[in-house]
Amino acid sequence: MSTKREKDSLAFLLNSGARLLNSAFERRISEAGLGLTPGEARALLTVAAIDGSKQSDIAARLGIEPMTICAYLDKLQSLDLIERQQDPQDRRSKRIVLTQSSAEMLDAVRQEIEELVHHATQGLNDDEVALFRRFLQTLRDNLQPEQNG
Repeated sequence: MSTKREKDSLAFLLNSGARLLNSAFERRISEAGLGLTPGEARALLTVAAIDGSKQSDIAARLGIEPMTICAYLDKLQSLDLIERQQDPQDRRSKRIVLTQSSAEMLDAVRQEIEELVHHATQGLNDDEVALFRRFLQTLRDNLQPEQNG
């Protein structure tokens, strides 16, 4: 039997909040008429965050299988949103970069996220949202595996 204490625990709230935010994101992207699936939108945002990275690095950051990211990137490339470029340090490897035509799509996806976050943070003022962001950054940093090198 679940108790109020369990439902209000930090771990439970973080987990359910993340799950609900993810579901809302998927609904918004699916209904936005952008021509992207939620997975493709996440992949595009990740490429924007780490432009010029290898496909395997993008998959790792998203926590998905290399074959899944390959399918997402194939679709993004067919839409002229990304391109695969030869890695100058490794001929066997490709770097994934944004194209100039990706800016409009990125703006549209970011607008959907902005509206979602605005809805999710209703009732919080700007200072509370900034504090919440700092708390989440600290949580992420504390749980992030240490980077070697």
